[in-house]
Amino acid sequence: MNDEKSPDDRGAPEGLAHEVTSEPRKTAQSAPDAQAHPGGSRSARPARRRRQAPSVEPTLPPPPMSSDDSPWARTMVPLPPGTDVLDRVLRANLATWTGNISPPSLGLALADWLFHLTLSPGKHLELQVKALRKTTRLMTYAWQRVGDPDTPPCIQPLPGDRRFKEPEWQNAPYDLLYQGFLLTQQWWWNATNSVDGVAPAHERRVQFMARQMLDTVAPSNFPWTNPVVAEKTRDQGGANLIRGWENLIADIQRQQAGAAPEGTERYRPGQDVAVTPGTVVFRNRLIELIQYHPTRKRVHPEPVLIVPAWIMKYYILDLSPENSLIRYLVDQGHTVFCISWHNPTAADRELSLEDYRRLGIAAARQAVQAIVPNHDIHAVGYCIGGTLLSIEAARMARDREREFASLTLFAAQVDFTEPGELELFIDESEVSLLEDTMWAKGYLETREMAAAFQMLRSSDLIWSRMVRQYLLGERDRVNDLMAWNADATRMPYRMHAQYLRQLFLANELAHGRYCVNERPVALPDIRAPIFAVATETDHIAPWRSVYQLHLLSDTQITFVLTRGGHNAGIVSEPGHPGRYYRIHTTGSTDAYRDPEVWFGQAEVVDGSWWPAWHHWLAEHSGARRMPPPEIGNAAAGYPPHEPAPGSYVFER
Repeated sequence: MNDEKSPDDRGAPEGLAHEVTSEPRKTAQSAPDAQAHPGGSRSARPARRRRQAPSVEPTLPPPPMSSDDSPWARTMVPLPPGTDVLDRVLRANLATWTGNISPPSLGLALADWLFHLTLSPGKHLELQVKALRKTTRLMTYAWQRVGDPDTPPCIQPLPGDRRFKEPEWQNAPYDLLYQGFLLTQQWWWNATNSVDGVAPAHERRVQFMARQMLDTVAPSNFPWTNPVVAEKTRDQGGANLIRGWENLIADIQRQQAGAAPEGTERYRPGQDVAVTPGTVVFRNRLIELIQYHPTRKRVHPEPVLIVPAWIMKYYILDLSPENSLIRYLVDQGHTVFCISWHNPTAADRELSLEDYRRLGIAAARQAVQAIVPNHDIHAVGYCIGGTLLSIEAARMARDREREFASLTLFAAQVDFTEPGELELFIDESEVSLLEDTMWAKGYLETREMAAAFQMLRSSDLIWSRMVRQYLLGERDRVNDLMAWNADATRMPYRMHAQYLRQLFLANELAHGRYCVNERPVALPDIRAPIFAVATETDHIAPWRSVYQLHLLSDTQITFVLTRGGHNAGIVSEPGHPGRYYRIHTTGSTDAYRDPEVWFGQAEVVDGSWWPAWHHWLAEHSGARRMPPPEIGNAAAGYPPHEPAPGSYVFER
């Protein structure tokens, strides 16, 4: 990564990428960025079957200096100081009113759609005909219902739309209300789709705006047009509305006080969740490394190092004992280490992606190698943690260091060509506005990230919740996953800006332009076998985007597609009802299959994918088990510290 500072970096504190005083001494044997395995990588490299990643693109020469940029002009007409700061302050304040949504970005998309729609008289005629057809369908249905109350609806909700599932919606006049809404929703889809000339990104953004508008005015959101609310209000004499008002006031007070949602206090780390026995064996300014206590007398020789995303607390993988992935691994005879990330504050604004790689993954790898010497590591990365883990694995291969024994990626993207609906929030204008927001505070707020994710599924995560809480007066029953979801973390300014620009916008990793130590890394260099898990309904890392890994790798990939979303699909313990997954292994010399072909050919298995992963880890481990290693290694500079879950998990 280029270490030269841009104009926005002037005055930034130095030394954030240097070693911290709390790190143990490094030895030539354990330095993660220095050790090399004699003779190159762990295994012989077969000839690549796919196209090499392109080299770094040449940059255009700067334009000649104009007369306005001459020293004489700068002397006679000096630039007013602080002009860039003025712009950033203005945009940062604007973001507080728009929810970090860029008005120019939405305006450009809307203008693109409107202009091309205006120049499409054929599309106008088509929409008029469709409007007449839908009106006729609704009127015909209403007339038929007069003679036959069992007349089936003229339109059904989309799969996953549960707003109108209660039987009360089939009674007049509510059936006409919700079917009229669905027909209107369908018409707006036609109006915002397939308008010739509209840029695809603008089309998706306009569709998103139309969906948000319609979700706001859905008949399920109002007590006088929602039969379930109306009936409950009548039966309870309005008591449900009184409880809903109390819930609203309580939620506002909690939000203003910065308190967690009601009910989450029943799931406290170290007492109710994150209770798998372990010990913190290493700490620096960015991570705590937890080593978990063995439950078997003999364990697999290769340790497992888990790198969770720093957008979340690590205990998503160590929730209640019955659905803890970490406890499951330990009980299967694996020596498990897990990173717990520091929750950054304004003082950490200049932490970079390179700091997260070096002080996070590389430092943890060094510690694991010192505690369990002479054994390769099974590395596991979740979400953005998996993306950075892939970067580190590619760097290790580039520098001919001894590679990981295997690489496991949970819902992790390495190619952002098709990032899914998150693309709606990732363009130059949106990223620029977000950078100004983070520049003003030093970090991205937890609630700001959560709001963006909720808007992607507003009908389910926003409006349906408001109906339950404030109109029906019912509190959601909080479980451990919901409590964890409310315990999110912040993102430091520099790191998140680099992540959005270099990985999302420029897609540097997939194109072979992402640099570590000023040299690009290439994913095809990785030779460790890969176990990649994606989830069917993931709106953060869509499974087809995760599947792109097959185009960027020359190693064996076992790909799993499991039921569930970004988090619920990963927390899929054995015995969880209704779970299934698809699995197939693509060898290093096998021909590429597109996602749809893979989907049709992969084996479908009922139950949790955890046992399949454990067996895969065992197949790539040593044949003979060994006594478990000691907790920490004081002689190497890694003495045991406090018990798990450590202290970083409690940072708010």
